[in-house]
Amino acid sequence: MDFKTKISELLHHETGLSKDKIINLIEIPPDPKLGDYAFPCFMLSKELKKSPQNIALELKDKLTKLNIDHKYFELIKNESAYINFYVSKTLYIENTLKKILKEKNEFGKNPDSGQTILVESPGPNTNKPLHLGHLRNMLLGQSLYNILKSQGHKVHIVNVVNDRGIHICKSMLAYIKLGKNSEPDIKPDHFVGNYYVEYQKLEDNDSEIKKEVEEMLIKWEHNDPETIALWKKMNNWALLGFKETYNKLDFKIDKEYFESDTYKHGKEIILQGLKDKIFSKDENENIVFDSQDLGKKVILRANGTSVYITQDIYMAWLRHKDFDFDAMYYVVGNEQDYHFKVLFQIFEALKWKFADKCYHFSYGMVELPEGKMKSREGNVVDTDELIENVNEIALQELRNRYKEINEEELKKRSLIISLAAIRFFFLKYDPKKNFVFNPKESLSFEGETGPYIEYSHARINSIFKKAEQKPESDTSYELLAEQFNLVKILNQYSEVIKQAANELKPSIIARYLLELSQAFNEFYQTIPVLNADPEYRKARLLLIYCVQIILNSGMRLLNIEPIDEM
Repeated sequence: MDFKTKISELLHHETGLSKDKIINLIEIPPDPKLGDYAFPCFMLSKELKKSPQNIALELKDKLTKLNIDHKYFELIKNESAYINFYVSKTLYIENTLKKILKEKNEFGKNPDSGQTILVESPGPNTNKPLHLGHLRNMLLGQSLYNILKSQGHKVHIVNVVNDRGIHICKSMLAYIKLGKNSEPDIKPDHFVGNYYVEYQKLEDNDSEIKKEVEEMLIKWEHNDPETIALWKKMNNWALLGFKETYNKLDFKIDKEYFESDTYKHGKEIILQGLKDKIFSKDENENIVFDSQDLGKKVILRANGTSVYITQDIYMAWLRHKDFDFDAMYYVVGNEQDYHFKVLFQIFEALKWKFADKCYHFSYGMVELPEGKMKSREGNVVDTDELIENVNEIALQELRNRYKEINEEELKKRSLIISLAAIRFFFLKYDPKKNFVFNPKESLSFEGETGPYIEYSHARINSIFKKAEQKPESDTSYELLAEQFNLVKILNQYSEVIKQAANELKPSIIARYLLELSQAFNEFYQTIPVLNADPEYRKARLLLIYCVQIILNSGMRLLNIEPIDEM
């Protein structure tokens, strides 16, 4: 039996509160001097008609009598309106390490919840490569998938490809004028993106070209054979390039939707909504949704062409039909906050039953240090470039450090380390915050970085190689009394995952991995392991093996591949 369960049994007996409710109220005190667990008595005050301080005092006295054998708790005290529990350290250490050893990567994870959750990511446009914003989107989306899945939910990553519209026609028109039927000689999404850049140059010199783009969009909407053939060819190039980037990042999409397949159905819903007086027309004959608190939003242009929200409306209905989801999270940058507020109000106006199950997972922007990593487009750095740049820095660092290791192995390690550096740096920040990504800082083997976490994991591997001894649960747990705080950090892992899932913050896990790595490294620098007396050596090897299990599990939730050797 774990300690929270024991507390819930004791308090259930004395208060009549349900055990589940008690467990949900139990807190970890901010100061270890206040115990290992605490129970607040505020909610009992109204029912018992006493002050929470008096309730805490009375309950403490009753629980102390029940705790006569001190098997689970060395001491039970009250501090103001809280009952504070000080656990039996040896039992706590034994229970925690045995549980981790038994469950391994399943430690802290929950059984099937029966809930289906969709995570929309990354929503690219087929006129250019995946940029830095898409990278943050994918890293957040994949880690949310992993974290929510660990809590027993059925999770699906769904992607909408924005493969039609004016922006797509711009690349197409530039290709017609400049491409001379050429085939990609570089990564295909970059090839398409180059023509989008070229279009901007053409427009700077001749503003009349805008009319040609508008004519091309109308041709596309009327299924002009030549226009459709070019559109398919260039879209396929872009999609091939995206797939290569997804594979590089181990980003897996469960179902992909295409705007070109759905936008017409969005029109049908809007036109019916116009008849039903849910929508109206403005002075320019655009169909609009009039939100009292958010103003008027155009949802279909006067000429019948769609805007982004047109297909978003039908897409939500289609996804609910496909998955009957309990929650859907749109992973989209904070510049679209207004868009999603309006979209969700439209769902409510249409009286769709899933309107209150849709959420905008809004995140901040990523910037780069000035003058660093200039992009091919001159202003927007893409995902492939960033990975290449960071990988090159990592490879050079490894070449300098490990001259005896062959080039093939160095390249393999540098890719794992560079992706860990990028992922950890991006995910250690609260999703809503903007941050500056510094490639060299992200690759440091010290500080708040992915390589530091990787180093901690690899260091434990190295210890076991030298030890030539497997961890054993049959050990003297009282010998680890001085490492109680490190064991407490290990035990908190299940609560950390739960909190990260509830708050939708991968940064909580990233910060936890830093705390665990720092605690492990401090322990290893001050306490002998390999050179300890046999019984201490055995106990400490078991402890660091459990540290490695939790590091491995937490890293995988952030989609970081643990490395065995640095």
